[in-house]
Amino acid sequence: MPASKVSAEALAARLSDLGLTTRVLDHTRHTSIEAEVPEALPTETWREVLEVLAHADRFGLLATSLGGRTLWAAVNKAVPATGDVRGPGHQR
Repeated sequence: MPASKVSAEALAARLSDLGLTTRVLDHTRHTSIEAEVPEALPTETWREVLEVLAHADRFGLLATSLGGRTLWAAVNKAVPATGDVRGPGHQR
């Protein structure tokens, strides 16, 4: 399993331990974690959630006008190592 997937699964497990329902999605350049955030999330839980998210490469919160909130985090996939990569038009 790729390291990004392992990291994302670990983050999802930690968020689940805090009472959030998570889903892990695989993308071309990253693996993402999403979780619906309940309205009544205690302040201490928010602190713990932010401590977990600090281990992701990016994270944010999507809030809709209907009151829904989705927490997201992304773990970048490693760029595959290649020979001498010098940009477009300079490949061997």
